[in-house]
Amino acid sequence: MTPDPTQSRPRSPALARLALAAILPLAACADTSSTMQLYPLSGEIADADPTLVIKAVARNTNSTSGPLTFRLPERGKCTGTWSSLTPRVVSNSQGMSLTLKKTGGEVGTKRETVAGVNNGEIYAVCDDGTRVQGTFVIGSGTASGSGQASDTNGNVYKLLF
Repeated sequence: MTPDPTQSRPRSPALARLALAAILPLAACADTSSTMQLYPLSGEIADADPTLVIKAVARNTNSTSGPLTFRLPERGKCTGTWSSLTPRVVSNSQGMSLTLKKTGGEVGTKRETVAGVNNGEIYAVCDDGTRVQGTFVIGSGTASGSGQASDTNGNVYKLLF
């Protein structure tokens, strides 16, 4: 059944603006990612090519954890998780207010991130079963840090991002 052309309505500019306003918040929630580098320090990978840089992609870096992917030579794709412990201060308030605006008091919770250095971890499993585990430190509110990782085959890596 084809639509009746006599009953079609012209598109409203206000409707187009409303649709755009509805889409913008979704774009703000887009997944962010950062690149991490693993530099082999010792083990079979460092012995084979000491200049090798293994690039890892950490996703959801605007949060405190997310997926992690990279490839190890002759081990295949590795997938896992990165996580950072970001301390927060939580304060509860309740009481009575003597102002006309807030009669009856105020009850609420306030949360804020504490500035400083935060600890984090990575853990990944590769296609061949190799497991990679490491720790790092990261500055609050930044996407940069450093640490160390090792795998179940005896390789040790410097982790920078």
